[in-house]
Amino acid sequence: MKIVILDCHAVNPGDLSWEPIKEIADCVVYERTKQDEVVERAKDADGILINKVNITRELLDQLPRLKYIGELATGYNNIDVEAAHERGIVVCNIPAYSTDSVAQHVFALLFNATTHVDHYAEAVRRGEWSKQKDFCYWDTPLIELSGKTLGIVGLGHIGQKVARIAHALGMDISAYTSKNSSDLPECIRKTTLEGLLSTSDVITLHCPLTPANTRMINAETLKKVRRGAILINTGRGGLIDEQAVADALASGQLGAYCADVMTDEPPHNDNPLFNQPNAYITPHIAWATREARERLMNICVENIKKFIEGEPQNRV
Repeated sequence: MKIVILDCHAVNPGDLSWEPIKEIADCVVYERTKQDEVVERAKDADGILINKVNITRELLDQLPRLKYIGELATGYNNIDVEAAHERGIVVCNIPAYSTDSVAQHVFALLFNATTHVDHYAEAVRRGEWSKQKDFCYWDTPLIELSGKTLGIVGLGHIGQKVARIAHALGMDISAYTSKNSSDLPECIRKTTLEGLLSTSDVITLHCPLTPANTRMINAETLKKVRRGAILINTGRGGLIDEQAVADALASGQLGAYCADVMTDEPPHNDNPLFNQPNAYITPHIAWATREARERLMNICVENIKKFIEGEPQNRV
């Protein structure tokens, strides 16, 4: 089996090994591939591994040998899955590899928005604490999370992990989910999206991006949010209207926006969120701990082995 890895750098910038794949397949590795280079590089491949390269119906028409697409991530909205299935191409993703890391990052963002650790660490470096007449110093509100309501949109692996951590912190938890109420832990109450937005002190997005929920957080839905609420997005940038969120921050309707994803990645320098001091944005790194990437690589290898054996796993 010939496999071409089209954009490996983000997953493995050099600290992990591709040898386990090379042991089971003829493997060619490219750090990055432009869209107009895909066909030339993959034309003789039986399988491709991708992370953010877009695999469209038009591309698939030009890759008649292709039998397998391995998504080096959980989300696969960059693949025309329907077109792949029509051609008998197996598509597999990597589920749940980053659950712990992303949940950890959610709370890193939330803790920074509520206790401003980065702000105060920098202030101490500048000598602000040393100038004070009292033993302590603060110039922002400091918020305790215990007793606050966390609203979770999407209750998959990451959403459930976030709920468990929030419960341990003493937060009340509501969720907008397709799961039945009877299947939820006692600490989670199911609600509508409107109910969640209007009652939550913190809202966190953990649903896949689909045509139906693109920009689900927009100017209209933000009017329903409890004033001063914190919005967290570690799902996909397209779940929100970035201009509307920037406007909500400027007006005080949102107290903070914490995100690890954006609509365009990398983002344009003139993104309206960058002018908002209460926007705390990290560069899509929640998934990227070494531990999570090692799990990703291990599952990727197992996916390929199972495909070769005729028993594909993690099909989408």
